[in-house]
Amino acid sequence: MIISEKVLKLLKEKGISQKEFSEATGISQSTISDWKTKKNNPASDKILKICEFLEVSPYELLSDEGDNKTAIEPVDYLAVSKGTDMYELVIKTKQLPDAQVKRVLGYVDSIYETEKKNKKR
Repeated sequence: MIISEKVLKLLKEKGISQKEFSEATGISQSTISDWKTKKNNPASDKILKICEFLEVSPYELLSDEGDNKTAIEPVDYLAVSKGTDMYELVIKTKQLPDAQVKRVLGYVDSIYETEKKNKKR
Protein backbone atom coordinates (compact mmCIF):
# COMPACT_ATOMS: atom_id res chain seq x y z
CA MET A 1 0.00 0.00 0.00
CA ILE A 2 1.35 3.41 -0.91
CA ILE A 3 1.61 6.20 1.65
CA SER A 4 -1.30 8.24 0.30
CA GLU A 5 -3.56 5.18 0.48
CA LYS A 6 -2.55 4.68 4.13
CA VAL A 7 -3.31 8.32 4.92
CA LEU A 8 -6.72 8.14 3.26
CA LYS A 9 -7.47 4.83 4.99
CA LEU A 10 -6.59 6.31 8.39
CA LEU A 11 -8.77 9.35 7.72
CA LYS A 12 -11.68 7.08 6.91
CA GLU A 13 -11.09 4.85 9.96
CA LYS A 14 -10.95 7.89 12.24
CA GLY A 15 -14.00 9.53 10.65
CA ILE A 16 -12.03 12.61 9.63
CA SER A 17 -13.06 14.51 6.50
CA GLN A 18 -10.53 15.64 3.93
CA LYS A 19 -11.55 19.22 4.71
CA GLU A 20 -10.83 18.80 8.45
CA PHE A 21 -7.51 17.15 7.61
CA SER A 22 -6.64 19.96 5.19
CA GLU A 23 -7.41 22.69 7.72
CA ALA A 24 -5.47 20.95 10.51
CA THR A 25 -2.35 20.19 8.48
CA GLY A 26 -2.25 23.09 6.02
CA ILE A 27 -2.24 20.65 3.09
CA SER A 28 -4.56 21.87 0.34
CA GLN A 29 -7.68 19.88 -0.46
CA SER A 30 -6.61 19.69 -4.10
CA THR A 31 -3.34 18.02 -3.05
CA ILE A 32 -5.24 15.50 -0.94
CA SER A 33 -7.57 14.87 -3.89
CA ASP A 34 -4.52 14.26 -6.10
CA TRP A 35 -3.35 11.58 -3.68
CA LYS A 36 -6.62 9.80 -4.27
CA THR A 37 -7.02 10.24 -8.04
CA LYS A 38 -3.43 10.32 -9.27
CA LYS A 39 -2.04 7.98 -6.58
CA ASN A 40 0.56 10.62 -5.64
CA ASN A 41 2.34 10.41 -2.31
CA PRO A 42 2.62 13.28 0.18
CA ALA A 43 5.73 15.44 -0.06
CA SER A 44 8.41 14.52 2.46
CA ASP A 45 8.08 17.86 4.26
CA LYS A 46 4.44 17.01 5.08
CA ILE A 47 5.04 13.56 6.61
CA LEU A 48 5.64 14.76 10.18
CA LYS A 49 2.53 16.98 10.14
CA ILE A 50 0.48 14.06 8.83
CA CYS A 51 1.85 11.67 11.45
CA GLU A 52 1.26 14.12 14.28
CA PHE A 53 -2.32 14.77 13.21
CA LEU A 54 -3.13 11.07 12.66
CA GLU A 55 -1.26 10.02 15.82
CA VAL A 56 1.02 7.52 14.08
CA SER A 57 4.78 7.33 13.90
CA PRO A 58 6.61 8.02 10.63
CA TYR A 59 7.77 4.40 10.74
CA GLU A 60 4.18 3.17 10.86
CA LEU A 61 3.14 5.41 7.99
CA LEU A 62 6.13 4.71 5.77
CA SER A 63 6.66 1.01 6.39
CA ASP A 64 4.82 -1.90 4.82
CA GLU A 65 4.47 -3.61 8.21
CA GLY A 66 1.10 -2.09 9.00
CA ASP A 67 -0.45 -3.24 5.71
CA ASN A 68 -1.74 -6.46 7.23
CA LYS A 69 -3.39 -4.66 10.13
CA THR A 70 -6.92 -3.30 9.97
CA ALA A 71 -5.79 -0.13 11.74
CA ILE A 72 -2.52 1.46 12.70
CA GLU A 73 -2.23 1.95 16.44
CA PRO A 74 -1.47 5.45 17.72
CA VAL A 75 1.91 5.98 19.31
CA ASP A 76 2.58 8.19 22.30
CA TYR A 77 5.86 10.00 22.74
CA LEU A 78 7.22 11.87 25.72
CA ALA A 79 10.08 14.31 25.43
CA VAL A 80 12.29 14.66 28.49
CA SER A 81 14.93 17.35 28.81
CA LYS A 82 18.46 16.10 29.39
CA GLY A 83 19.86 17.03 32.77
CA THR A 84 16.51 16.91 34.58
CA ASP A 85 15.45 14.50 37.31
CA MET A 86 12.89 12.97 34.95
CA TYR A 87 15.63 12.32 32.39
CA GLU A 88 17.77 10.60 35.02
CA LEU A 89 14.81 8.49 36.11
CA VAL A 90 14.08 7.37 32.56
CA ILE A 91 17.74 6.62 31.74
CA LYS A 92 18.35 4.66 34.93
CA THR A 93 15.07 2.76 34.66
CA LYS A 94 15.86 1.78 31.06
CA GLN A 95 19.01 0.05 32.30
CA LEU A 96 17.17 -2.12 34.84
CA PRO A 97 15.96 -5.68 34.26
CA ASP A 98 12.19 -6.02 33.68
CA ALA A 99 11.51 -7.32 37.19
CA GLN A 100 13.19 -4.25 38.70
CA VAL A 101 11.28 -1.91 36.37
CA LYS A 102 8.05 -3.44 37.71
CA ARG A 103 9.24 -2.76 41.26
CA VAL A 104 9.98 0.87 40.38
CA LEU A 105 6.53 1.21 38.82
CA GLY A 106 5.04 -0.27 41.99
CA TYR A 107 6.81 2.37 44.07
CA VAL A 108 5.66 5.12 41.72
CA ASP A 109 2.05 3.86 41.83
CA SER A 110 2.18 3.80 45.63
CA ILE A 111 3.54 7.34 45.82
CA TYR A 112 0.97 8.53 43.28
CA GLU A 113 -1.95 7.02 45.21
CA THR A 114 -0.68 8.52 48.48
CA GLU A 115 -0.40 11.97 46.88
CA LYS A 116 -3.86 11.62 45.37
CA LYS A 117 -5.35 10.78 48.79
CA ASN A 118 -3.51 13.69 50.42
CA LYS A 119 -4.90 16.15 47.86
CA LYS A 120 -8.47 15.05 48.57
CA ARG A 121 -8.12 16.01 52.25
